[in-house]
Amino acid sequence: MIQKRYIAILLGLVFGACMPFAFAPYHLIWLAILSLVGLVWLVQSQYPFIAAYSFGFGWFGFGAWWLAPTVHDYGGLAWGIAILVPILMGLVMGLFPALWAWLCIRLARFAGNHAWLLLLLPSTAMLMEWLRGHVFTGLPWTSLGNLVLDTPASAWLSVCGVYGMAFLPILLATSLAFLCNKEQRQYAIIAMIACISFIFAAPSIPQSETPESHVALIQPNIPQNQRWDRAFLQQSMQRLVDLSAQQAPHVNLIIWPEAAIPFYLERSPRWNRWLQNHAIDWQTPLLFGALKRFDNTGASQNGLYLLDTHTYHQTGEVQKQFVGKHHLVPFGEYIPSWLPWLRKIGPDIADFQSAQDNGILKNGASQFGSLICYESLFPEEARARVQAGANVLVVVTNDAWYAHSPAAWQHFQASRARAIENGRYVLRAANTGISAIIAPDGSITHTAPWWTKAAITGTYRTSDVTTPYQRWGDMPTLFTSILLCVFIVGLGYHQRSKHG
Repeated sequence: MIQKRYIAILLGLVFGACMPFAFAPYHLIWLAILSLVGLVWLVQSQYPFIAAYSFGFGWFGFGAWWLAPTVHDYGGLAWGIAILVPILMGLVMGLFPALWAWLCIRLARFAGNHAWLLLLLPSTAMLMEWLRGHVFTGLPWTSLGNLVLDTPASAWLSVCGVYGMAFLPILLATSLAFLCNKEQRQYAIIAMIACISFIFAAPSIPQSETPESHVALIQPNIPQNQRWDRAFLQQSMQRLVDLSAQQAPHVNLIIWPEAAIPFYLERSPRWNRWLQNHAIDWQTPLLFGALKRFDNTGASQNGLYLLDTHTYHQTGEVQKQFVGKHHLVPFGEYIPSWLPWLRKIGPDIADFQSAQDNGILKNGASQFGSLICYESLFPEEARARVQAGANVLVVVTNDAWYAHSPAAWQHFQASRARAIENGRYVLRAANTGISAIIAPDGSITHTAPWWTKAAITGTYRTSDVTTPYQRWGDMPTLFTSILLCVFIVGLGYHQRSKHG
């Protein structure tokens, strides 16, 4: 008995550790399906909770190995503590698949037939992914729904969203697992046919017919250990300006990445004038990431500025707008109030305040919905910007934190999903990459190699398309998951009352 438990734990770890390779930059989707087939097989054993918990630990713990060097190099944590960070990530995040598997098995047994898992596992996977994106402030990293990118089913993201699309890989894996059981095979074949039909019945993404605008995304490729070093400030700023000056005559907009200005402009009048003078010379609106300090409260925000000099010669003033970051990185941009002692362990952790604005920067017909780094992981953040009027989304980020690990590519996948969900172009400017113009169907129209200095130029269109996901959000997903659970409970009670 003990030996079987250990085998379940070991297999769960192996299957889970394979999951990160299904996402960018590897894109081994078949490996995710095989791993999920193994998980479905394991959860039908005697140890569904511990097997799924091991799977989750392997997926999120091993998959987040890059957190250790990140918090050591840039968070000031000693290696002994830094190594514990991805382990803790796996221990906490592993609870989501563990509780999901345990609930499904309990409900199937209550209904009196394991065949119900064919519906329960995919439908409640949507609820699990939604919870993973909200509990403990949420961490929907490597969302299951991202697996449908670059497949014929990707357009369904505009209907179901990334949480809702979690059901598809789980349904496919459950069907394959059930094919191995003679009693369950007939159900599996029906589910497989439904799954394949669903994939190839994906809706089309409406295309906007508005005029094209030209944009330059500046990828300065400044190493992380130089970005905040005063000795490299002049060099870093000059690199941004030089790349921009080359493109300014040919574009309608220039975008710099997150925290491109690594200081408070309000407290640096010389640099403020220097930047405005360049913008005046270019006569091109400039979006750039920077920090802002509010003197009346003393609070600081990580955010996005818009400089517009088109009316300078009439008014003598440069128009400046600012929006702040809404969804901050816990333990990276702030210490939760209920864990004040962490300040002693990680003295280099920032202390930002989340913004309360609508996240919209306006310039002519373009209304830019701001998503700053971590925010782009959350579909509700992008949806809120579009509901506030955004007709194009802008993602600025600095993924130099992650060095050459897969994390930057996994982060990039989230931006592609946001484009499809909302039917909007996404203009993504990243310090070291991946910078890209992403079309509303999730395709990449223009990009540049990772970890290179570049100015990516291309076109985008504004859009007022309202996708089903934009209209309804995650409510249909949650309703479906909860309704099925209630139905199974009712069925179980009916079976028991019928048999006395």
